[in-house]
Amino acid sequence: MSNSEFGFETQAIRTQLERSQYLEHSVPLYLTSSFVFEDAEDMRASFTEEKERNIYSRFTNPNTSEFVEKICQMEGAEAGYAFATGMAAVYSTFAALLESGDHIVSVGSVFGSTHTLFTKYFPKWNITTSYFDINKPETIEDFIQPNTKILFAESPTNPAVDIIDLELLGQIAKKHNLILIIDNCFATPYIQNPIQFGADLVVHSATKLIDGQGRVLGGITVGRADLIREIYLFSRNTGPALSPFNAWVLSKSLETLPIRVEKHCENALKVAEFLENHPNVKQVKYPFLKSHPQYEIAKKQMRLGGNIVAFEIKGGIEAGRKFLDRIQLCSLSANLGDTRTIVTHPASTTHSKLTEDERLAVSITDGLVRVSVGLETVQDVINDLQQALS
Repeated sequence: MSNSEFGFETQAIRTQLERSQYLEHSVPLYLTSSFVFEDAEDMRASFTEEKERNIYSRFTNPNTSEFVEKICQMEGAEAGYAFATGMAAVYSTFAALLESGDHIVSVGSVFGSTHTLFTKYFPKWNITTSYFDINKPETIEDFIQPNTKILFAESPTNPAVDIIDLELLGQIAKKHNLILIIDNCFATPYIQNPIQFGADLVVHSATKLIDGQGRVLGGITVGRADLIREIYLFSRNTGPALSPFNAWVLSKSLETLPIRVEKHCENALKVAEFLENHPNVKQVKYPFLKSHPQYEIAKKQMRLGGNIVAFEIKGGIEAGRKFLDRIQLCSLSANLGDTRTIVTHPASTTHSKLTEDERLAVSITDGLVRVSVGLETVQDVINDLQQALS
C-alpha cells in the first residue's frame, strides 16, 4: 500500500489498497457497514485488537484506510483518522485529548465554528481558551498557564490570510510540553507540512482543496501515533467517521492534488497582482506577494502561496455588498477550494454578528473580501473582478 520512497505525485497516485481477486486497476468502493469473521477465535482476536482488521465501518473501512494512508505519507505523519467533516475532525481531536480544567492557547484568527467551540461549548466542560494576536507572536508565552495543554493555530488564517511562524510555535510547544495542533486546510499537504516544524497533529477540512470540486464533505487528523490512538478510541465510540463513499472520492481527488494546487496558486498570484494595482482596492494580502507582512515566513514554510486572496475594497461594508451584487462569473458561496472561483464578503455575511471591534481584532475590516481562486481561465476571473470593482 505504501510507496514512501517515491515522490509526492507518485505517492498520491500509486498508494492504493491491494488488488482483489478481480485485479482492478482503480480501487473499488467498499460500501459495507460491517465485516464478517472466519470463526469465534477470529472474532475474539479482532475485538481485542490482537489482529488488525476491519470490523465495522465506524471504526475502519478499506476506503478510509487508503485515504488516511495517503495523507499520512504526504504530511510525514505516523497515523491518522478520517472524519465526516472538517469540524468533526477539529471537535473530536480536542475532545479526545482534553479534560475538564484544561486550557487552550490559540491564535485569535480562527474559523468561526472553531471559535464557537472554544467560547460556547468547551466552557461547559470547564475547558478554557486564551487568544493571542497573530501579529504579536512574541506575546504567545504570556498566555500559557500551568493547566495549558494545547497550542493551536491556523496558517494561513481564514479569512484574512495571515501567516504565523510554525517553527516558532514548535519551539514554544516543546519548551512548555504542549500539544501543537495546526489546521493546515488552506495550505494542503502539498504546500506545507507542519510536522516538519514541530507540530504534533495536523487537521484538514478535506471538503476544501483536497476534494477540490465542491462535491463531498470530509475531515482528517494525522500526526503522532499515541495521540491518534486517543482520537481513534474517542471517535470509534462517538461516531464521527467518514463514509466509505466520501473516502473513495477524496482518495481519488488526492491523485490530482499537486497539479490542481499548482494551477490554483498560479491563478491566485495573478489575481493578487491585478488587485494590488486596482485603484478601488485599499490593500491585498496573499502569502507570496512581497507586500504581505509575513512574506518571508511564508516563503520559508510554504511551497506556494495557496489559492486564497484577501483584499480590502475602498468604501467599507456597502462597497463590499455592491461588489458581490455585481459579480457575474464567480460564485457567491461560503465554501472555498473549489474548481470554481468563489467570493465572500465576511463583514456582511459570515462575520456580520461580530462587533466592529471584534472583527478588527482578527483582521476582518468592513471592506475585506475573500477570493478562493479557481481553475478557470484566469483572465476571465480577473475581468469579472474588474467589472465588479468598477
